[in-house]
Amino acid sequence: MDRSKLASFLAGSGTDGYLFDTVGFDANQYYLTDFTAPDGVVSLHTPEDDHVLTTTLEYGRAESESSADTVAIRADYGERDLRGEYGKDEAINRVIGRFLADHDVDAVSVPAEFPVGTADSLRDQGVDVDPVTADVFDEIRAVKRDEEVERIRAVQAANEEAMATVERLLREATVADGSGDVAAGTLVHDGEPLTSERVKTEVEVTLLRERCGLDEAIVACGADGTEPHNRGSGPLVAGEPIVVDIFPKSKETRYYGDMTRTFVKGQPGDRAREWYDLTREAFEAALDAVQAGATGADVHAAACDVYEDAGLPTLRSDPDAETGFIHSTGHGVGLEIHEDPRLDMHNDDPLQVGQVITVEPGLYDPEVGGIRIEDLVVVAEEGYENLTDYPVEFVVE
Repeated sequence: MDRSKLASFLAGSGTDGYLFDTVGFDANQYYLTDFTAPDGVVSLHTPEDDHVLTTTLEYGRAESESSADTVAIRADYGERDLRGEYGKDEAINRVIGRFLADHDVDAVSVPAEFPVGTADSLRDQGVDVDPVTADVFDEIRAVKRDEEVERIRAVQAANEEAMATVERLLREATVADGSGDVAAGTLVHDGEPLTSERVKTEVEVTLLRERCGLDEAIVACGADGTEPHNRGSGPLVAGEPIVVDIFPKSKETRYYGDMTRTFVKGQPGDRAREWYDLTREAFEAALDAVQAGATGADVHAAACDVYEDAGLPTLRSDPDAETGFIHSTGHGVGLEIHEDPRLDMHNDDPLQVGQVITVEPGLYDPEVGGIRIEDLVVVAEEGYENLTDYPVEFVVE
């Protein structure tokens, strides 16, 4: 981690440290300490050291897993006696106050989502609590270390196995002719309609074998695919575009991958084919624009130029557009599936070497369906390194 940026931030903020009080997983807190706990963990960064405060239950694991310089338990600060005086929640807040005092911290910066109750209690105890809106941790995490890139590369390799599972199911599927109970044009696999739900289940099983988890995925056919974040449901149909967007998370490292392909089983309509070719062109143009020093707006503009030159709407040409290219060109990926930097018309910040970003232009219209192509790349001094090694093909025979 780039501690010089943290040091500069704290010096400019006038606070003694940066404090997290989280329940469950918090990407910034985890980035700081390599530790997370389901029942809550407090982490403190000071210019000198990093410190973790946790429960007795989690102490041993924190000692072995955390990168913090010190690990303490709430019992060390008299939690039992404080509960008798203040009750459970306020006792924990008082413990945090004592923990800060133990490290000579009188003023802390905290993330914008820091618990209000904890902040109010610390202020009552004489601690200055300063919520941060533009978070320095987000800025630091945007540029990946070499080991982070390798973690993301590994997740993306698992993602490729999952996408191959989708394509295999589509290749093996037959098309119902309408002579039975299944509607004509419906894809059939193992004697049953092939549904979005079935495909997502097989994706999840594949990823589990690769030690990755998946909260959800997109397998959206036809009209479902015209809404970029519609997860899709029901039977898949021949001749209609099927948007497949998979974004798994490693169970071990907690880093994400991300990839989208659009498939058609059988023959697409002329407009869908035209739109796919345009999206492939926009995809390549956006990739060509990626390099250190280019801005997120530059990359987005490269994709928009292709679509607009073809007479199609984008949010750049029409902020009220409901069809065409109606989202940004990409986003950062790391410990969160959406993080900095953003590839949109508003981001004039230069891309930096080591940033991991998606490139994913797309077109959407209920009369045609949805079309999207997405790879995951690392920004380089000149150009990029593609972490995705999967074919870009439309028609599945």
